[in-house]
Amino acid sequence: MIQKKKLAMLGAASLVAAATLAGCGSKNNSASESPSASPSASTPAATDSASPSAPASTDNAVKLSGDFEIQYFVGGYGDKWWKKVIADFKAANPDLNVIESGGPKINDQMKPRWIGGNPPDFVYIDGAGLNDRQMVEDGQLEDLTEWMKTAKNIDGDLISDILAQPPQQYDGKIYNIPLVLNSWGVFWNKALFKEKGWTEPTDFPSFLESSAKIKEAGVTPFIHTGKYPYYINGSILYPAIVSANNNDYKILQDMAANKVEAFQSPAVLTALNKIVELRDKGFIDKASIQINHTDSQMLFLQNKDAFIPNGLWLPNEMSKDVPQGFDFGFIPSVTQDAGGKVVANTSTATVAIAKNGKNKEAAKAFLQYIFSKAQASQWAELSGAPSNIKGDISSSNAPNFVKDAAKYLTDPNTVVIPTITYNADVDKAMQDATDALTISKITPEQWVERVVEVVKKVSK
Repeated sequence: MIQKKKLAMLGAASLVAAATLAGCGSKNNSASESPSASPSASTPAATDSASPSAPASTDNAVKLSGDFEIQYFVGGYGDKWWKKVIADFKAANPDLNVIESGGPKINDQMKPRWIGGNPPDFVYIDGAGLNDRQMVEDGQLEDLTEWMKTAKNIDGDLISDILAQPPQQYDGKIYNIPLVLNSWGVFWNKALFKEKGWTEPTDFPSFLESSAKIKEAGVTPFIHTGKYPYYINGSILYPAIVSANNNDYKILQDMAANKVEAFQSPAVLTALNKIVELRDKGFIDKASIQINHTDSQMLFLQNKDAFIPNGLWLPNEMSKDVPQGFDFGFIPSVTQDAGGKVVANTSTATVAIAKNGKNKEAAKAFLQYIFSKAQASQWAELSGAPSNIKGDISSSNAPNFVKDAAKYLTDPNTVVIPTITYNADVDKAMQDATDALTISKITPEQWVERVVEVVKKVSK
């Protein structure tokens, strides 16, 4: 799915938990277009089985009625969760006429209505064609600041207390709430590794050691999506920069703020040289430079390439093509030194209420309904991605790779990078430069020079 990455840097909130994440998910942390869906993500959900519907309306004193329209983008996370939660909400509120407006092209289809002041009541902000910051600036979203101070979910918990990543604030106000929490990282096939006796990576030395054995066995160790280089940047480069910067992700925030000195930091060169090492050892598939996300993912699923950098939506996005017996392994980062902390580069997808919505009461009740522990667990099971609700999903039916991701995202030793968005031109320059670096067209020093030149232009 192609999604437009957000153009403004999002707040640096600390993440505590994560659950499964699927499909080209929400990507709020880069500034370019993304295949499939927005690379975004949710945190781990609760242990409750998510199949039973939650109780009726969030406020027993309120009987919801009238029309209530929900707009949701269908990307890498699919629509199974949306179908289920909407059906449950309908059953809990039989006098409410719930209208579903969903699909892979829904954002473009609904654009005239948003512009014309006749939007749906509730919107899932993900995928191409929607930009949360732009929607706020255009006055399209309801101010939820005061509501969030006391809003409780159907379990009676304050919604603000159970979020892994708090809402982004725009001039001190809240307009949208993160529903999905995604993490970039590196995938492999655990079944193949077990069959071949290859060691699963825990850091950069073990990643290099395994890659060498994989190459000796006639398999290409690493493939990435050259047509969309933010995959390798998000999964490899940015975590490597943070690791080299003493696990301090402020350097990425400074890069997003277009501070030249951040790009010229020794940590950036250290990270770039790790990509060079992969390149010079012949570990990177030469086909990478010219292929898109689905092509690289197919080669990975065919075991022609052992490792792939991607977001948690990958298994769900490729569910129809996953061979029988394929077992996804996942780690948020492989570029840390031996004994170093894992670094999780995250992004989110959010939900909001339209300022011009006609049934805000139902929209707020729906928010209270979906931000429950049962729905968090259900999201993890049906979307293959973590939700932004704190909780333990270890006993849920969520896929194992989602549980693995959740363990990392809830581990206090993991460095969790909050969602960060770069200037669109700078982001494009970084992507192009990384592509050039992977095929020996430039050096790490030239990468920095090329990007800094663009930074200076956009800062004028």
